[in-house]
Amino acid sequence: MEYIYAAMILHTTEQDINEENVTKILEAAGADVDESRVKALIAALEDVDIEEAMETTAMAAAPAAAAPAAEAEAEETAPAAEEPAAEAETAPAQ
Repeated sequence: MEYIYAAMILHTTEQDINEENVTKILEAAGADVDESRVKALIAALEDVDIEEAMETTAMAAAPAAAAPAAEAEAEETAPAAEEPAAEAETAPAQ
């Protein structure tokens, strides 16, 4: 994953995505660099529009990010529904 991040950093900073630059970023981050993986990354990204790929990925991740918020709302309303039942159980019998 760090190889992809290195390419994204280079793209964001408007630097060339090449073997030398990817290697420099990985080394600066303290990663053990596998030159064959760097070469494979550069070859794989040769015909990729990184800006478009990042936008597409961000759009696909947005609905997934909204799901935990919906779960939290459901959890907040669930205990409220259980409270009357809990009170009925603990109420003294008359």
